[in-house]
Amino acid sequence: MNRLARKLIASIGAAGTVLGLLVALPQQAAALPDGLALTPPMGFNNWNATGCAVDEKLIRDTADLFISKGLKDSGYSYVNIDDCWAAPDRDPVTKRLTHHPERFPSGIKALADYVHAKGLKLGIYTSAGTLTCAKTMPGALDHEEIDAQTFADWGVDYLKYDNCNNQGRPALERYTKMRDALIKTGRKIVYSLCEWGENKPWEWGAEVGHLWRTTGDITDTWAKTMDIMKRNAVLAEHAGPGRWNDPDMLEVGNGGMTDTEYRSHFSLWSIMAAPLLIGSDLRKVTPATFDILNNREVIAVDQDKLGKQGRVLSNKDGRWIFAKPLANGDTAVALFNETEVAARISTSATELGLPERAGYKVRDLWQHKDFQTAGEVSAVVPPHATVMYRISTGADWIWQQPAVTTGLDLATTIPGIPANLTPAGRTFEVGVSATNLARTPVFDPKLTLTVPPKWHARLVRADRRWLLRTGETVRAVYQVTVPATTPDGPAKLHNGLEFGWAGAHKVILGGEQQLIVPPMVPGTVSSLGDLRSAVEHGGYGPVERDMSNGSYRPGDGKPLTINGKRFAKGLGGHAPSTLTYYLNNRCTNLTTTVGIDDERDERQLGSATFEIWADGRKVADSGLHSWRDDAVTLSADLTGARYLKLVITDGGDGVQFDRGDFADPVLTCHL
Repeated sequence: MNRLARKLIASIGAAGTVLGLLVALPQQAAALPDGLALTPPMGFNNWNATGCAVDEKLIRDTADLFISKGLKDSGYSYVNIDDCWAAPDRDPVTKRLTHHPERFPSGIKALADYVHAKGLKLGIYTSAGTLTCAKTMPGALDHEEIDAQTFADWGVDYLKYDNCNNQGRPALERYTKMRDALIKTGRKIVYSLCEWGENKPWEWGAEVGHLWRTTGDITDTWAKTMDIMKRNAVLAEHAGPGRWNDPDMLEVGNGGMTDTEYRSHFSLWSIMAAPLLIGSDLRKVTPATFDILNNREVIAVDQDKLGKQGRVLSNKDGRWIFAKPLANGDTAVALFNETEVAARISTSATELGLPERAGYKVRDLWQHKDFQTAGEVSAVVPPHATVMYRISTGADWIWQQPAVTTGLDLATTIPGIPANLTPAGRTFEVGVSATNLARTPVFDPKLTLTVPPKWHARLVRADRRWLLRTGETVRAVYQVTVPATTPDGPAKLHNGLEFGWAGAHKVILGGEQQLIVPPMVPGTVSSLGDLRSAVEHGGYGPVERDMSNGSYRPGDGKPLTINGKRFAKGLGGHAPSTLTYYLNNRCTNLTTTVGIDDERDERQLGSATFEIWADGRKVADSGLHSWRDDAVTLSADLTGARYLKLVITDGGDGVQFDRGDFADPVLTCHL
């Protein structure tokens, strides 16, 4: 009995008879991969940007933009339609799906012809259930053969097969039936299993489809993107040519994250050999979005013919190192900083498994520049940013510019409080350093620090080195004073480095560190939800004021309600969430009522803990609370604290529906 058969029997379980199991098993299991999707599919899907607001003009416009913006030349080929494209009912005579008469008046066949004429491919969507996820059109459950043949007749090249309204029938049974139906048509159709990772499709998907979703849906938020990345990163062993882990579509360009975060999103998906399906409306995105999506050096890592998913070498303290071997013998490396302050992230040729050499060429895939290193691979990476390298072992390393890292060091003064919080009136020390990673020495390195206008920087001490050999570092320390009259808001420190190499070359490098001058709470009794925090992070969209956390869009919550009790004031978050406030030793107490919000689905999920921290001390803890529990009151002594931090943590069963409220939070302070 093959692996597919064993999995099918296990998924059906004891509910079926032996005869039923034998009938359910495919008589001939098709061998996959079958020559399709030998590299991760690249293209577009409309759902993240438009949802059901899709029409044939969007698809035609997207195909046009693939040509005019160079996306086709970069490797993007599939233009995919998601849910809501069909009429609400099947044709009463043929039982076939038909196009929605208003959204797609020309029909899917005409649209496929339009896309094919541009040298592109068309993808379509349905669900392995009675209805699709939006419930606007019939699903394919028990209509697999007629739907597959309809798609083939129209010239469809890609099928996304969702998991909604599946009537509780085994996933492997449902997805295998569609696989067999697609094969029977004789048309080459890439088959995407959108099973959400619920039944570990990475263990059986290679015999059923070409790619499989490893998680639930992505949203255009940093927290959700990170959650999905972490779930997908551990599955590297299951990916390969024709069988890909799919952490869902790209959010690049949809506006919920910064361009730095979108570059990280794109880099991480590429190092993980993920499908690259653009999820933004290309008619509306910025030039910066096209720059990210068209980075062919990063795309080449994703599309490498060896087909290896990058593996995590380290992720200590939010400093991630991914490595991915490439077909020509090079190694791609991603250094990703998940934290809120710039961080030095380092690995080595030995740790990467590279052969021993006197030097290596390092190609920066975002700067599009070459450097040399003696073996250390390192960068000072800004918050939420990713540095991506391609490392080769050829002899031409010797002609490249020396790799010299330079960065700022902000000492953490209070555990758990971001080091880049710099209140007005504060004086603090900043370290500036540079390290030569190259085999070639560099000459006369000079470090500088530039502060915002009206701030003061005084050089405390500095190394003076005429020659900086391999592995050597030069340092300087500055004392920086933030004027007491400085308004709250963002500020930046800029570090600079100038050095020479090989006699005639002069190099100027630089970096920056984003600071936050936090607002100070008033010296009164206040509702905490009415005050501005210094910094905050929501696990699923923003932390809301006086409403629950609805979804990932701001202001989409409901009245704060815990086990039927409604509250007019407070903060609505979703695990994991943190909010930090600057108290400046002027507050004495916080009281609040906490619990899981009633905004959840029929599965009655949700559990979390609620914590209050004063500087580095936890001063109140709710313990584990589930959706069944009534609200409880927490009271925290804040005497002498500079910072207050509120935390909603995962209850240990995943973060789904972990919407938590700090209701009626009253902060008592004095002048």
